[in-house]
Amino acid sequence: MRNQGRKRKPAPADHKCSPAKLTRKDTVINLTTNDPFPNHHSPTAEECRAVRDDLLAFHGFPQQFAKYRQQRLNLVSVTSSCHEESVLDGLVSTILSQNTTDANSQKAFALLKSDFPNWEDVLAADSKSIENAIRCGGLAPTKASCIKNMLSCLLEKRGKLCLEYLRDLSIDEIKTELSQFKGIGPKTVACVLMFNIQQDDFPVDTHVFQIAKAIGWVPTEADTKRTYLHLNRRIPNELKFDLNCLLFTHGKACRACIKKEDNHQKKENGSCPLLNYLKKT
Repeated sequence: MRNQGRKRKPAPADHKCSPAKLTRKDTVINLTTNDPFPNHHSPTAEECRAVRDDLLAFHGFPQQFAKYRQQRLNLVSVTSSCHEESVLDGLVSTILSQNTTDANSQKAFALLKSDFPNWEDVLAADSKSIENAIRCGGLAPTKASCIKNMLSCLLEKRGKLCLEYLRDLSIDEIKTELSQFKGIGPKTVACVLMFNIQQDDFPVDTHVFQIAKAIGWVPTEADTKRTYLHLNRRIPNELKFDLNCLLFTHGKACRACIKKEDNHQKKENGSCPLLNYLKKT
């Protein structure tokens, strides 16, 4: 007889919003302050500054991130009329940006807002209608489900569809709050922190991850989660925003620095500003 006498725990009333369901090890950001690579001493503050300066000289500051940079420089008040994007807008926009181009994700967000003027309308809509609005951004069923579930859980927890309360929390508290929503992973949370709440965080997308490995800022065996933890420990807060935007932009524009070929050959043939930082093969 197997498991006789063992009783299964009853499922919570709303399994979608259950903390036990949404705080799995593969979903929640590791909030530990320990560096996963304590013996890996790159990047230093000097290395971060040098890469930032070289990329800035090469690309200029990316125009697509200029408004967020201005908000940080001006320390825009959350009550100011010039604050353009709510935290909830930023979160949904980031969800829509996954696995697609910037142009397609921006179009999907604009169509969603056009079809549903406020988030209450999105929550009340059927999933197929949401999918149709965001279809140009790809993965419409998955993204529609994520958005609708997040809005439902937010309303249940807070009584209204608003995330502005996050601005008054610490970074770790914000990570805990956002990570409770199914489908909201570390990169999405970090993007919301950096762009919409003006906190010092360093998202690691594919471009940042590949360049970080190529220039030796993380060990060869690093994955994206440990790269996120390591770089957030090593990169000075005052450099995180500019450096992240520039690495992202450079990763999209230049493939020379991460091609899997002999690094000496790349330095001989390329004009990429990061070629001098490549680790030795």
